[in-house]
Amino acid sequence: MKITYTLTDESPALATYSFLPIVQAFLGKVGIQVETSDISLSARILAQFPERLKESQRIKDELAILGEIVNQPDANLIKTPNISASIPQLKATIKELQGKGFNVPDFPDEPKDEAQKAIKEKYQKVLGSAVNPVLRQGNSDRRCTKAVKEYAKKNPYRVVEFHKDSKTRVSYMQKGDFFDNEKAILIPNSTKARIEFVGSKGTEILKDNLKLDKNEILDATFMSAKTLDEFYTKEIEVCKKENILLSLHLKATMMKVSDPVIFGHAVKIYFKELFDGFSEELARLGVNANNGVNELLTKIENSSKKQEILAKYKEILDKSAPLSMVNSDKGITNLHIPSDVIVDASMPAMLKNGARLWDKDGKECDTNALIPDKTYATIYEAVVEDLRANGTLNPSTLGSVSNVGLMAKKAQEYGSHDKTFIAKENGIFRITDEKGAVLLEHKVEKGDIYRANQAKFEAVQNWIDLGIERADLTGNKAIFWLDSKRASNKIMIDLVQARLKEKGKDIAILPPKEACLESLKLIRNGKDVISISGNVLRDYLTDLFPILELGTSAKMLSVVPMLNGGSMFETGAGGSAPKQVEQLVEENHLRWDSLGEFLALQASLEFYAQKIGNKQAQVLANSLDNAIGKWLNNNKAPSRKVGEDDNRTSHFYLALYWAQALAQDSSDSTLQGFFKEIAEELSANANKIHQEYLSAQGVKVDLGGYYKFDDAKCNAIMRPSATFNTILAKIK
Repeated sequence: MKITYTLTDESPALATYSFLPIVQAFLGKVGIQVETSDISLSARILAQFPERLKESQRIKDELAILGEIVNQPDANLIKTPNISASIPQLKATIKELQGKGFNVPDFPDEPKDEAQKAIKEKYQKVLGSAVNPVLRQGNSDRRCTKAVKEYAKKNPYRVVEFHKDSKTRVSYMQKGDFFDNEKAILIPNSTKARIEFVGSKGTEILKDNLKLDKNEILDATFMSAKTLDEFYTKEIEVCKKENILLSLHLKATMMKVSDPVIFGHAVKIYFKELFDGFSEELARLGVNANNGVNELLTKIENSSKKQEILAKYKEILDKSAPLSMVNSDKGITNLHIPSDVIVDASMPAMLKNGARLWDKDGKECDTNALIPDKTYATIYEAVVEDLRANGTLNPSTLGSVSNVGLMAKKAQEYGSHDKTFIAKENGIFRITDEKGAVLLEHKVEKGDIYRANQAKFEAVQNWIDLGIERADLTGNKAIFWLDSKRASNKIMIDLVQARLKEKGKDIAILPPKEACLESLKLIRNGKDVISISGNVLRDYLTDLFPILELGTSAKMLSVVPMLNGGSMFETGAGGSAPKQVEQLVEENHLRWDSLGEFLALQASLEFYAQKIGNKQAQVLANSLDNAIGKWLNNNKAPSRKVGEDDNRTSHFYLALYWAQALAQDSSDSTLQGFFKEIAEELSANANKIHQEYLSAQGVKVDLGGYYKFDDAKCNAIMRPSATFNTILAKIK
């Protein structure tokens, strides 16, 4: 049995340069093999085009290999956050790789021939949530450990007061969205299906040989493009009238087909005069609103009408609703890049900031948060209502909301990408079985966004059982977040109720908004509660509540027990990673907090020990648990300020405390004796090592790239203490 550690992107990847040598040294001492697997965005791109690369540049498709590993009973995977790429991020990575001499093709927005269609199809495998559906072959158990929660209560993050006269609101479509139009069916017998579009030219097969298993839930729905545009138009006027910011919150990375289109509609409606007045020129330049304002501003650089377009752009910004800003200093608006407005990161951050965002002058303002689809928007509406009714949350007294999330077998929306289509004309989308019977059917208009989702019976049953197990184990109140007014949820409720009856259990089932309000009520009273939710809600809740409780979601323990017996340990969110990389480049200070990696490693070691009865692995797990507790109590988390402790010093102190814990553990005399010497040497040199780290800060550094780092440069940057490196080398 071995442990696989993923190499990913941005600040989690940079932290790995520093942390992984520690992991490999300590685990290598007891013979535990730790191998790496590069699933970064750049690696995923390169793996798609081996025929275009020099032999020395070719790499294995590590994601495909991991896809096989996670289905093995002894799988033990530690996964750090990776980029779920939007098209602008994909294009930026392609450009960087080409600049480094990799002959990867440009991304064809509109393929002109079969060769370009094949290229785009390969890039589609890299976009959005390409990684998680492959790796998550189990359901999610995500929670805050006792030590982390106690630390957070004693050291609460700075709370920004919510004012009850706040104009902030959450707005969503009242009709015509995915929620309203959803239809669902419980598949009676295994079959193969196809998705068809019936239009003016007859029937077009969009997807064939869709495998449907007995008792799985199949649903399909669409969002009306016309109603979406009406919604945006109305909410822009609301913002102008009330003088509050307009902010859009979507999931344009994970939901890589549908949400960029929803984003593009917002761009075209907000800048309607610009897109209408310069339609021919923008078409000539290949401007795609789905990629955001940034692409427009970039592509008009060589246009003879650049000044006219810029004048109209600035005029609209001055007279229309004030836009929320991603970076006020650089003029980057909420509509610049779709990957800048990821709802599960942006909404909790806004809510903990007194429910305010920033305007063009960097001033905090109330906002109209637009989340077009009401399916999940209501959970954020619930938080605003709770804040207005009960005041600012106090993290020093709050209980905790953990989550058991359905995600196995590409469940629900996160598995819908290959079943999402934009209607080219008025017509009918339908799903038929192998006998030609119509399972689900929707009449749509041109531009409507259609998608179909699946939830396999095995995955659903495992999810229900995992929720019951966590409720029994903790004794905490648990709630299934399911809405009987949503077609697929109604079927799922029947399955949940049947399973609860079979197990003799009584667990509440509430619609998301009511479940959120009830959970907030419980944690305000210092109680813990378990949310048992579907896939997208799992993603949103595991950022929302940790950010409200801890100030960050990076400190959570996330365990994915695989259906086939293995396990994956995820390490927290990477939403703030880009800004952290920017600070490292400018100041050589990385503020990424690796606590999630520490927790994942500890859980991985426990799993390893229990799976094969390895006593030394259990000693490492126990001592690491003690070290993490000491690390928390001694406040060794990274500071945000240059010249103070950062990610690298945090790794050193964990290693010091881990060695000290092993030196005090008498259950294995050989390990105890060895690490006693290591602990003494680390302790004796602690001040020197600490100074070597701090003295490296305060200067600009060159990472050799952004999407593809230079290993030699990053190793030197992230491991600047020669003294620590020398001692660490003695452990192996």
